[in-house]
Parts: sequence; C-alpha cells; structure tokens
Amino acid sequence: MRIDIHTHILPKEWPDLKKKYGYGGWIHLDHHKTGCARMMKDSQFFREVGSNLWDPEIRCKEYDTFGIDVQVLSTVPVMFSYWAKPEHALDLSKLLNDHIASIIDDQPGRFIGLGTLPMQDPSLAVSELERCVKELGLSGVQIGTNINGLNLNDDSLFEVFESAESLNTAIFIHPWYMMGEKEMNQYWLPWLVGMPAETSRAICSMIFGGVFERLPNLRVAFAHGGGAFPATIGRIDHGFNVRPDLCAIDNDKLPSTYLGKFWVDSLVHDRTALSHLISKIGMEKVALGTDYPFPLGELEPGSLINKMNDLSADNRDMLFSRNALNWLGIDKNSLLR
Repeated sequence: MRIDIHTHILPKEWPDLKKKYGYGGWIHLDHHKTGCARMMKDSQFFREVGSNLWDPEIRCKEYDTFGIDVQVLSTVPVMFSYWAKPEHALDLSKLLNDHIASIIDDQPGRFIGLGTLPMQDPSLAVSELERCVKELGLSGVQIGTNINGLNLNDDSLFEVFESAESLNTAIFIHPWYMMGEKEMNQYWLPWLVGMPAETSRAICSMIFGGVFERLPNLRVAFAHGGGAFPATIGRIDHGFNVRPDLCAIDNDKLPSTYLGKFWVDSLVHDRTALSHLISKIGMEKVALGTDYPFPLGELEPGSLINKMNDLSADNRDMLFSRNALNWLGIDKNSLLR
C-alpha cells in the first residue's frame, strides 16, 4: 500500500464569499475553459489550476498510474482565511470540511481527510476540530505555520493542540503567509525561500515553546520535509547551547531531543536531501508526501523514494505507508478495498 499524506483539494464551486460576507479578500475559481480555472483573490490572479484539483475521479485515475493507493486530502492553504472575521472563517471551514467528508464517503478506501479550522479564534477552532473528528470522521486537521503572525507556541493556541491530543487526532502543519513575502516579491522566492523558513519557524516554536514537551502524545507532521529545520538543526542546537538566556527560557531541553517526536513528509526533491532527512528525523518518521496537484510538488508521486536504491523493502514500506498510518492513527485494514 502507498499513501500520500500531502495533497490538496477544493470544491469545484462555492458561493460568492465577498457577496456573502460583505467584504473582499476571498479566493474564488474562475472556470474560464473546460478543465481549467484561475484561482483569483478578488480580481487578482493567484494561479492556474486544473480539474485534478476538484475532480476525485481524475485524481484517482492519475494516482492509479503512479501506483498510489490513498490520498490524504487537505484544503489549499490560501483558504485558511485566518485574516477574516472568525465567524466567517468558521463558516468557510465547515463548507470545506463537509466537502472533504463527502468525497471520503463517496469513495472510502481511496481518501483520508484533514479538516481546516478558524485558528484566529481558538475556541471556535476547538469546536470545529471536535466536529471534524466526531461527526465527519476526519482523521485530523491542517493548520498554518503561523496564525496572523502568532507563532504556534502562543499561549492562546495551546487549547487547540491540547484538544487534538485529547481526541487522539493528527495535525498537519503547512506554510502559509510566508515571512518576508512582500520583500521577496521576485523569482517565486516566497515559495522557494519563505516556505522552508516558515516550516522551520513552526517546528522551532513548538520545541522552544514547550508544546511537544507538554503534549508528548501529540501527533504532528510538517510539510516539505520539515523545511529548513533538518539542515539547520546543528545551528539550532549550537544557538541553544551558547545562548540559553534567549533559547531556553520556556524549555530547557536541547532541540535535537525532539528529533523523532514528530513526522515530516518526503517532499525534498533530492536523493541526498532525503537521505539526510531520514538520518536526522528517523526512518519511522518520514512519510510520502507530494503536494499534489501543484507544480512545486513531486510531479510523479513516489518517484524520489523509488530512486533510493539503498532502501530495504521494509524501509520502503515504512516510507510509503506505515509511517503515514502511525501518524494518522489508522489501521491498514480499514483502508483495504
């Protein structure tokens, strides 16, 4: 079995949110020709997308050609809408979460769902998290690397992580609203530089801020191979050791102590980088993830792991499915069709 923990999906259509809520800033799809749409933020073009972003049948056909059995579905991070009024972000979250749940109901065994939450209001986020798990049957949620500039160790957000641990549900953390985005407005730098930095920011915040220490059973996975974190853990540990007055104020444990305490996806695009990732994070904590169906993702899902000739059959099985199942808390037999 092969499971892709990092794929994105949207409904084909949804209401005019500017008209519904009375202000702009929302994303909509402009279906300008068959099988293609422009993602628009009000009148501003964001990106071109194809029907594999919203059509489950096309997704299944494409994944069958790659030999991937199961997709973990999450919304496109630009839909988080943490900037919006909390009640409107909750309403949109419910729409997106209901949509993902309906796809899973239609094709059980092919899809696993992660919800989205109105994280700008933690109490509403906890309520929707509980609905996602208890009513919709989703396996977890996806959140951003920061919440309107707040790091993930902020005290106001702790109740969301505490609830996730209590519900025994998974969290996937994906970069959004990247630091330096306005200053790095050329060459796709927010995606190439900002995203890896954002993911490291999230990991470091949760380590230094004591989130993992206080919630040892919290199951968290980070996108894009953990971003810049695995390559800079030596620098991070060194900084912790030489300036504990700055780094050890909320948690006195060495950052590398937490290697192996969280998961990352395999989306690093380079065999040497994947080998390094496995050596740092641990073979049992890396899971196939591709960012499908976007161009910065792995265009042939699973191809990088397939190219790792030094992996044993057991290690391949871990990377392709077992690690994902452990993060999600799912029994393999529940997915067999």
